[in-house]
Amino acid sequence: MKEKLAAGGVVIETNGDDMKILLVHRPRYGDWSFPKGGVNAGESIEDAALREVKEETGIDCRIRRKLTVARYHYRTKRGAVRPKAVHYFLMEAVGGRIATDGDEVDLAEWFDIADAERRLSYDFDKEMLAGLINNQRTIAR
Repeated sequence: MKEKLAAGGVVIETNGDDMKILLVHRPRYGDWSFPKGGVNAGESIEDAALREVKEETGIDCRIRRKLTVARYHYRTKRGAVRPKAVHYFLMEAVGGRIATDGDEVDLAEWFDIADAERRLSYDFDKEMLAGLINNQRTIAR
């Protein structure tokens, strides 16, 4: 069975020593996570990640580097279980302002690190963020 490809970003905004993390709330799942979504045919994973972040949050970003790939199974609208791979990138906000479609994503908000860690719904997301924060040199690159 072919994996569904998706991409997204851990988006940061820094102001001196102050760093904020961008999270999205999806009402369909009642969760908080990093912005992400499907890769379109003919689209690079990097372009998909930047597009999805912009579509879900209104924020323009630049990619700093690739982080990791999350692999898991998800349930389709018809109830089938399928494999999925989400490619995550560390991104820096470079423009735009928060705007959501209100449907797929109803909230996009900046959180300080501690609040972001508490707000995230999934252990994988929490671990990915903690790994970044515990090794701040990965953010500075």
